[in-house]
Amino acid sequence: MNKIKSILICLILASCGTQLPEIAPDVVTEKTLHDTDDPAIWVNRENPEESIVFGTDKDTDGAIYAFDLDGKIIESKTMRNFKRPNNVDVEYDVKLNDSTVTDIMIFTEREREQIRIFSVPDMKPLDNGGFKVFQDTRENEMSLPMGISIYKSPKSGKTYVIVGRKNGPKEGYLHQIELEPAGDHLAPKVVREFGLFSGKKEIEAIAVDDELGFIYCADEGHGIRKYYAEPDMGNEELALFGGEHFKDDIEGIAISIYPNGKGQIIVSDQQEGTFNFFSRGDNSFEYALNLGTTETDGCEVTTAALGDKFPNGLFVSMNDNDEKNFFYHDLSKLKEPVKAEE
Repeated sequence: MNKIKSILICLILASCGTQLPEIAPDVVTEKTLHDTDDPAIWVNRENPEESIVFGTDKDTDGAIYAFDLDGKIIESKTMRNFKRPNNVDVEYDVKLNDSTVTDIMIFTEREREQIRIFSVPDMKPLDNGGFKVFQDTRENEMSLPMGISIYKSPKSGKTYVIVGRKNGPKEGYLHQIELEPAGDHLAPKVVREFGLFSGKKEIEAIAVDDELGFIYCADEGHGIRKYYAEPDMGNEELALFGGEHFKDDIEGIAISIYPNGKGQIIVSDQQEGTFNFFSRGDNSFEYALNLGTTETDGCEVTTAALGDKFPNGLFVSMNDNDEKNFFYHDLSKLKEPVKAEE
């Protein structure tokens, strides 16, 4: 079946109120205290079964929870007493100095207007207590960081943070910050301000395809925006796509990466309670799935085999704030549904 016909069927089903069949999660995590928002997956490359799912608990008395692959809270890795932690991401083999590299976890702490960085898995701070962002525009919530993602350049080896905010200008909504090695910590250096904004709602979800060198961000209620990840490639918007496939808010973004440029961009259709799948290649719409979550903000995916529990990779999605948890799905379940006619 060609893509145009597939899209028409999806639109007809939506207009008739037909619900997609629910794909039940393999694991539901233990509950957080307040309001789950965004997950990240740290793959333990030596012992994949001991990989960690980090998840933000978005509140003034907030936390970064650590969960094992059974969905149980790892209290020794969970960090509390943050002021509204919002989005979280991880990166591997980040250089601290000439002889030291470490995996890192990074997240926005909205009410303190800053970014935090910790080593993984020992959870030691690498940021001298955090570094402020967006301090030049302190009005209309423009100084409050929300979305965050990490880009590690295959070309230079440099590590960058791309961060968005609660509100912002029509141009320059995003900042790209280089994390410079500074001995025992990482020092921030803003290298560009870029990104268009519709002004309709906000831009929160950000994801980076390191291999292909693209940044994707969700302009809620408008569309998915695409930019080059290398700062010297320019600030031109490469694409704006997908808006017609969402009921209202375009939320979490995750990118499944396979060899030869294959994979998908998976995006939460928040009010519809589903996820839309787009081609990693040409960004065309492929299909939608119902994974059982409601009001999903953030999601994340890894294609790495995580032992016997998730041998095909793992997809993690936030469930609504009444449930205060995250859902795990084996990645093999996120396939295009069988259609009645071919």
